[in-house]
Amino acid sequence: MGLIKAQLDKQKLRGGYYTPAKIAEFLCRWAITGDEREVLEPSSGDGNFVEAIARRFQQLGVEGKDINKRLHAVELIEEEVQKVKSRVGKLGVPGDNIVNEDFFQYINDRPEKQFDVVLGNPPFIRYQSFPEEHRAIAIELMEQLGLHPNKLTNIWVPFLVISASRLRENGRLGMVIPAELFQVKYAAETRVFLSEFFQRVTIVTFRRLVFEDIQQEVVLLLCEKNVENNSGIRVVELESSEDLAKMDMEVIMQTPVKELDHDSEKWTKYFLTEEEIRLLRRIKNDPRIRPAGIYLDVNVGLVTGRNDFFMLNDEVARKWNVLPFTRKVVSRSNHFKGIIFSDADFQANIEAGVDGYLFLPPDEDFSLLPQACQAYIKHGQEEEYHTGYKCRIRKRWYITPSLYDPGGFALRQVADYPKLIVNASDTSSTDTIHRVRLRDGGGVPFPVLALSFLNSLSFAFSEITGRSYGGGVLTFEPTEIEEIPLPVLEDLALDFSMIDRLVREKRIEEVLDLVDQELLIDQLHFTREEVEKLRGIWRKLSDRRQNRR
Repeated sequence: MGLIKAQLDKQKLRGGYYTPAKIAEFLCRWAITGDEREVLEPSSGDGNFVEAIARRFQQLGVEGKDINKRLHAVELIEEEVQKVKSRVGKLGVPGDNIVNEDFFQYINDRPEKQFDVVLGNPPFIRYQSFPEEHRAIAIELMEQLGLHPNKLTNIWVPFLVISASRLRENGRLGMVIPAELFQVKYAAETRVFLSEFFQRVTIVTFRRLVFEDIQQEVVLLLCEKNVENNSGIRVVELESSEDLAKMDMEVIMQTPVKELDHDSEKWTKYFLTEEEIRLLRRIKNDPRIRPAGIYLDVNVGLVTGRNDFFMLNDEVARKWNVLPFTRKVVSRSNHFKGIIFSDADFQANIEAGVDGYLFLPPDEDFSLLPQACQAYIKHGQEEEYHTGYKCRIRKRWYITPSLYDPGGFALRQVADYPKLIVNASDTSSTDTIHRVRLRDGGGVPFPVLALSFLNSLSFAFSEITGRSYGGGVLTFEPTEIEEIPLPVLEDLALDFSMIDRLVREKRIEEVLDLVDQELLIDQLHFTREEVEKLRGIWRKLSDRRQNRR
C-alpha cells in the first residue's frame, strides 16, 4: 500500500494521472491518418501517448526516421523525458524532438510553430499551485488569444486552448479533459473559444469513471478545425474506456451532430436530443418564466473555521455547560426531511445526535466571558483550533461572523433532487447549506416559492445549471441557484402540508404530478407532452449523474 500511495501522491503533485494505453491508442487512431507532417504531445508524462503516436504511424507504414521528424513532445519532469525516449527508442524512433521543458515556454519560444495534430492529457493543477514562472507565460499566451484567465482557472485550460491555437488549417485535437469543461464557470470562456475555433466538436463520455482513484470524471475531446459537412457538436456515451478498443470510428461518424451554441452556457445540455434542447431554449426565452434570483437572494452559510470546535451535539454542549451560549444550526442536506424545517425537525436531529448547536459566546474580550465559555475556549486553544486561517484572522477567534436566521434554505449539494426549505425554527446553517432571503419587491411568500420549485421544468434546468463530479452529487453555487428558471404558483392552491408530507415520504414523482398539473399545465398552459419531455430531461440527466455514485 505504501508504494501505491507514493505513486498517487506523485501523480497529484504533478497534476496528472497518466493516460490508460487504450485511450491514447483510440485518440491516435481517430486523429492520425498518416499524412500529418507534425504531431504534438504537450505534456507527455510517462509516454503512453507518445508511444501510441509512434505505433500509429508504424501501422500506417511510416518508418522510424520519418516518425522521428513528425513526433514532437514536451514534458516538465526530466526523469519522465528519459522514460519516454527509452520507450520510443525500442520502436526505432530516436525521439530527438522529445524535450524537457515547460510547455508554455516551449510555445512562447516558437511563435510561428504549427502542428497538424495535438494529442494529450494535460495536467490538472489549480491556479494557486501553478508555479508563478510558468503561470505568467500561460496567462500572457491566453491573453494574446483574447481570453481572460482568472484565479479559478485550472492549468488544463491553457494547455487546451494554447495547443489548439497552434493547429494548422485542417488540424485535429484529441485530449483527455476533466468533465468540468461541461459545467464550471471558469471554463465558460473555453467553451466559447472551442465553439468558435473548431467547426466540429465530438465528446466521448463514460458511464464508469476512468480514474477511480480520484473520483474525477473525464471526457475525450475530439476537435476538428475544418470539416466538409456535419459541423456542430455531438456526444458519444460509452459504458467504460474498455469499449474504446473495439469501437469502430463509424460509430462516431453516425452519431447525430447538434447545433453548437457560441455562448458560455454549460454543455450538459448536449446529452439531450435536438428536440429536447429546442424545448429548453424556448422556455429560457419565455418572459413568463423568470430566474429564481428575481425572488431569492441566495448566500453561503456561515463559515465556522473549525467545525470540530464550534459545532456541538447536545451531549457535548451540556458537558461543557455552554448550551445557553449556542445557536441552532443545520449542516447537512439529509437533516432536511421536507420543505419546511420546524422546531420539531430540529429536535429530531438533536435526539439523533446531530451537531445542531453552534458555540457562540458573547462578542466580548476573553476576560469578560462567562466561566463556562472561558473553559471551552481554553480547551479549543489547547487543541490549537484557533491557529487555523479562518479563526486566526478574526478579531476574536471564537466568534463566528455573519450569523443570521434566513427565511429559508437551498441545498448546496443534491443527491436526488434540489429543493427550497422554509425556515420555521429560527435556525441558521453552515456553509454546506445555502441561506436564502426574499428579495425586496419579489412579492412572493417563501412557502409559495418552496412549493413552486418542485416542478419538472425547474428540475430539468437544475441538472444543467448545477455541477456534477465523479461521485454523482449535484453541486450549486449561490448564483447557480438564482439562475434556475422558477415559474411561480399564483397562490397556495396546493396543500402545503400535504406536499411536505409527500416529500418526507420520498414520493417526489407524486409531488411533481401535482405541481406540474397546477403550475405548468393549468396556469402556464404547457401541453402534457411538453411537461412529460421536461420530466424525461430531468430523469435522463439525473440518472446519468447518479450512476457515478
